[in-house]
Amino acid sequence: IKALHCSRSRLGEPCLKTHPLECVDLLRRARDAFQSGRTLKEDFRLAQLEAVVRMLEEHECDFVNALGRDLRKPRFETVVFELITVKNEALHAISNLKKWMQPQPVEKNLSTTLDECLVIREPLGVVLIMGTWCSPVQLCLVPLVGAIAAGNCALISPSEYTVHTAELLHRLVPFYLDNECFHVILAGISDLPEIVELKFNHVFFTGSREEGSRIAVAAARTLTPVTLILDGKNPCYVDQHCDITSTVQRIAWARFHNAGQSLLAPSYILCHTDIKGQLVQALKCCLMQFYGPDPRESRSFGRMVNLEIFNRMRDMLWRSGKVVVGGQVTEAEKYIAPTVLTEVAESDPIMQQDVFGPVLPILTVNDVDEAIAFINKKEKPLCVYAYSTNSKVISRLMSETSSGSFCSNDCILQSLMVALPLGGVGKSATSCTFKKMQNHYN
Repeated sequence: IKALHCSRSRLGEPCLKTHPLECVDLLRRARDAFQSGRTLKEDFRLAQLEAVVRMLEEHECDFVNALGRDLRKPRFETVVFELITVKNEALHAISNLKKWMQPQPVEKNLSTTLDECLVIREPLGVVLIMGTWCSPVQLCLVPLVGAIAAGNCALISPSEYTVHTAELLHRLVPFYLDNECFHVILAGISDLPEIVELKFNHVFFTGSREEGSRIAVAAARTLTPVTLILDGKNPCYVDQHCDITSTVQRIAWARFHNAGQSLLAPSYILCHTDIKGQLVQALKCCLMQFYGPDPRESRSFGRMVNLEIFNRMRDMLWRSGKVVVGGQVTEAEKYIAPTVLTEVAESDPIMQQDVFGPVLPILTVNDVDEAIAFINKKEKPLCVYAYSTNSKVISRLMSETSSGSFCSNDCILQSLMVALPLGGVGKSATSCTFKKMQNHYN
């Protein structure tokens, strides 16, 4: 294998894209560092976790600026969903690291009564973490926190779509984390299968199902264990017995933050027929309250990450349902207005493809039975959301559907809970959690 020279820029200098084969040297260095045993020590892991927190605190403005340039992401969204989320994970790991590293006694049987029986957690080695563009800091650094806590070395590959954020991570990580154990590479999505084939001890990928399939095939060639967190459609049931005002505010915030580019946002509403009119009217009022009469002028509303995603989303919008709110697009700005669709058919593109944009389809059902049946005939989602003041309705949705997470009378907040794992089942993921990566890497 031909290994090319890999140069790392100083802070403030432009970053060069990492060619796939340049990773050979970085992977060798990380393996050598792991074999030296330095990551086994609690003090080392604590120091690296504290450095992650320090990096986010000392460069908050740089991250806000980078995400603003990549996604026109508002400062509040960057701080809450990208920086604080990672910091909370790191602080949780710091607080629990000693306990996690302790051998765990297991129940004995008659033949082992006088023996000491323990489960001892060991790190796997060098892991590859591939983030996606919708949450480019969180989906690189939350898995990294888990990898560090478990005593692994890591190569991190941020999304090429969010180039300014990727370059910022590329520049900052060497100034804060161990230069032999942790490396950031700048690679395109087409390069990643080749990088995976270099043979890591674990591969973590967040992104589309198509890309995830290629990663899984590449990992299978070297029998590398892999965690895939993949996109999908997250249903949101709105019962006739609910607080319409708070329901709409929470759904609209979850669907339209980051211009709808979120793995965990509700993808469509299944609303009881009796309240469809109320729901649409409340959404109109809510979006006016959130973004004003022209969301294009609002500093609180983002943009599509690139023209490819913009064009895909615009085409889906134009070929699906009836626009009752929004619908305006401006290609030069990669702007799509917060949009609500009604009269949506299951065969419409918006219901057949994954939605990464500010478009919310509304479908109607006659009762909770019909909603459950609709959800269950689809692929298992990352999340199921349900809004109702009737606890029996909530219980039925939770027990009679299957998903990576379930949240009632709110959206996305489950992802902010450090004590809750979050992941998918079936085609939405190949493992049950991505927040507690130490469980996979131990």
